[in-house]
Amino acid sequence: MSREVLLEVKNLSVDFGKGKKTFRAVDNVSFNIYKGETFGLVGESGSGKTTIGRAIVRINEASEGEIIFDGNKINGKLSKDQDRDVTSRVQMIFQDPMASLNERAKVDYIVSEGLYNLKKFKTEEERKKKVETALLDVGLLPEFASRFPHEFSGGQRQRIGIARTLVMEPELIIADEPISALDVSIRAQVLNILSQLKREKELTYMFVAHDLSVVRFITDRIAVIHKGKIVEMAESEELFSNPLHPYTRALLSAIPLPDPIAERNKVLEVYDPSCHHYETDKPKWFEIKKDHFILGNNQEIALYKTQLKEG
Repeated sequence: MSREVLLEVKNLSVDFGKGKKTFRAVDNVSFNIYKGETFGLVGESGSGKTTIGRAIVRINEASEGEIIFDGNKINGKLSKDQDRDVTSRVQMIFQDPMASLNERAKVDYIVSEGLYNLKKFKTEEERKKKVETALLDVGLLPEFASRFPHEFSGGQRQRIGIARTLVMEPELIIADEPISALDVSIRAQVLNILSQLKREKELTYMFVAHDLSVVRFITDRIAVIHKGKIVEMAESEELFSNPLHPYTRALLSAIPLPDPIAERNKVLEVYDPSCHHYETDKPKWFEIKKDHFILGNNQEIALYKTQLKEG
């Protein structure tokens, strides 16, 4: 069954700084996101995952490579109409619900900001109706529109952030660690809202996270990123059943186990980048089995193939 590609990232690199102080945050990254799926991008802090998300919504400029959304290149210079179209169809949920909402604005204005910017309503009545619908979609009362962000809890603020995204009627949502700043008890609620909205509105997500245990339950495929490079990519259950790259294995071994005895006896794997010997045998992106890709040199790929057979 052929799936429709909604977003294509080709050889994307993002640099910060200039001259000798240039830092490459994202290094030659490529992946596709299919229509209707939730694609997970996982890595520790500083791995470049948020930078990729911000490059897709054009907050960060791509230094090299292409970002193609629905068949059209969206990085670089765009016409005013193209810019409006992309802004409307690709939206982002930010990590910190405290910092991403304007404290001085009422919820009504916060949720409407995109509508005002792109003039996506004909009458004031239509705008208010859209805000009301967006708030109801995330489980908030329409009366909350007249309040300020400081009157809400962290979980409610994140719902307001999701409503602000939904009101634009996007096709692709970049969710940048949307639950990492929330209490554990609230996290499941927000994840459930995102899953429900995906079904009801036929949305496509790129879900950015550092916690593999969370993405397992919400994503269809996962890409693991380390220091700006994707090192492994597979369907979620495949990645958990057959983690091959030592960095992926280290991330998985750090997930806490609910059984205290098993947790006490488990062996933590620590990733040491010096285990790779890439001086003469350079790494390449390789499909080790159907839809399971890994970064490795010839020697490592032979080892991974053996592990798969034995596993």
